[in-house]
Amino acid sequence: MTAQISERQLKVNGIDMRITQQGSGPLVILCHGWPELAYSWRHQLPAIAAAGFHAVAPDMRGYGQTSAPKDVGEYTLFHITGDIVALVAGLGEKQAVVIGHDWGAPVAWHCAMFRPDVFTAVVGLSVPPRPRGPARPLGMLRKMGLERFYWIYFQEPGVAEAEFEADPVLTFRKLFYPKANEALRGTGGGLNLKPGEGFLSLAQPADQMPDWITEADIRRFALTFRRTGFRGGLNWYRNIDRNWDLTAPWQDAVITQPALFIAGTHDAVIRGVIGERALAEIERMVPNIRGKVLIEGAGHWVQQERPAEVNAAIVEFLQANAR
Repeated sequence: MTAQISERQLKVNGIDMRITQQGSGPLVILCHGWPELAYSWRHQLPAIAAAGFHAVAPDMRGYGQTSAPKDVGEYTLFHITGDIVALVAGLGEKQAVVIGHDWGAPVAWHCAMFRPDVFTAVVGLSVPPRPRGPARPLGMLRKMGLERFYWIYFQEPGVAEAEFEADPVLTFRKLFYPKANEALRGTGGGLNLKPGEGFLSLAQPADQMPDWITEADIRRFALTFRRTGFRGGLNWYRNIDRNWDLTAPWQDAVITQPALFIAGTHDAVIRGVIGERALAEIERMVPNIRGKVLIEGAGHWVQQERPAEVNAAIVEFLQANAR
């Protein structure tokens, strides 16, 4: 009989981290994205545990019941991957498989790149690994004419926070509405906001939420973010250029561990030109990739939208590659 889900607080890497866990066996850590919580993995924890693994989903740095440092500079990839390395040790283990969705995917890819001695395999959802570019990302966006790209909109402290925190229920109803993805297609221009408009102008709330998320789920996200605010997660974006500076030693580095990529075919991240190119070239950065699973009709929130297919792909990969 598989153990029930439990929660606990740990001190890791100088912060207090809240984890949700289930099962026993080889360690599997699941990193959520923006703006989410460990709760985003609610469908995966039981499936991974039932397959004979110790599944652990933290509230990531800046989210939920995990610490949210005040200093913007404490949200770099070094800090966040350091949290996951420290979590492995804090759980009494030396190695783990790391899985990430959305912003959690770059965290997972970089955990594997930075510490192959700790992370024996990696799964990325939604965001494929991308090579380090020739210049700072925000400057490159501006040169492309994307002055109102949402990454740039998120840079000024307080602006996006005010938009998202005005009505967290409406925020999550808009973010989780699948047709919002239709507005985000293209080369990146679909995410270039109009003057005077915010991020949420890209989507309209659904009259009726899709069947993969309930009003209770929306309330759970909204109540948590009403308490914590959105600043912690937005600070990840405020380190995009700093991350480029810090990762200079890993220019042209590859990820050698067994890897898996999963995304929905309607996910805007892989439908634009940049995402399509990254997906097509994934073997160059991850030469030991074991599969690219594209789930027909699924959008960005793939592990919540289509849990059965995501779980099947993850469990098959873990059984073949986890040790």
